[in-house]
Amino acid sequence: MKLGFVSAILSDLNLKQVLTFAAEEGFDCVEIMCWPKGKATRRYAGVTHIDVEILGKKEIDEIHGLIDSTGVAISGLGYYPNPLSPDKAESKLYIEHIKKVIKASARLGINHMNTFIGRDWKKSVADNWPAFLKSWRPIIKLAEKEKVKVGIENCPMSFSKDEWPGGKNLATTPAIWNKMFRDIKSEYFGLNYDPSHMIWQHMDPYLPILEWGHKFFHVHAKDVRIDCEKLNQVGIMAYPGEYHTPKLPGMGDVNWGRFFSHLTDLKYHGPVCVEVEDRAFEGSLALRKSSLRQSATYLRQYIP
Repeated sequence: MKLGFVSAILSDLNLKQVLTFAAEEGFDCVEIMCWPKGKATRRYAGVTHIDVEILGKKEIDEIHGLIDSTGVAISGLGYYPNPLSPDKAESKLYIEHIKKVIKASARLGINHMNTFIGRDWKKSVADNWPAFLKSWRPIIKLAEKEKVKVGIENCPMSFSKDEWPGGKNLATTPAIWNKMFRDIKSEYFGLNYDPSHMIWQHMDPYLPILEWGHKFFHVHAKDVRIDCEKLNQVGIMAYPGEYHTPKLPGMGDVNWGRFFSHLTDLKYHGPVCVEVEDRAFEGSLALRKSSLRQSATYLRQYIP
């Protein structure tokens, strides 16, 4: 396995600075954010460490030079919008940019990108399905052509009022994955698995490794703490942000020993990238850097 982190937490730094920091701290890889230039619409969005809109030969050579000089690989290109937004203009923009990121990943020789399926959060899973098929069949066809593996993160994206009740990402449960991968069969269509999202949904985070490990293209290492006192006050029908708190690995309710035990049984050799969303470490760049150091120290007992 290769230990890395998601570049969104170092939004203040440019690509060279991100990869240099990763090398200095002994990380093997980084998932690089590739949002379009512009205003962020939510926390950790809008970070652009590689601008795929202006990716020419000069830029590609510079990126390859940074990879060679630092010894840090790019585990994948990341872009996490809502491609199934009910706003058709928004949806079109998101889908077109996903395609640009796929093409950029191929041109860079990375051959991996991570994203969300998206969802109209006011509709059921079944009612979203026609839009899913219409949008994602062409995307995966392009991925196959470009030989780029697309990893879908399992985050429900239902944390706040504007995402309620269904959330803005369909691919959240094994039952949905089963239907998703049955309807779009492709070796280039898989998962970017984050166990923390199963915890706050009150689901087993380890069982998917056994059932769906063959579809794991990428893994996010993020922890979460269920605040039981708050949950007892508001119940599971409240906005999830009211009763759970994202934390650094080892500071929440994920049993990382059990998690990596199953991953090693699976012989998973891919990236495991720390995703920092812990507000306790957001106060400064120095704190955010320290959160990555602390996460690496903890995870290296499982990833030598």
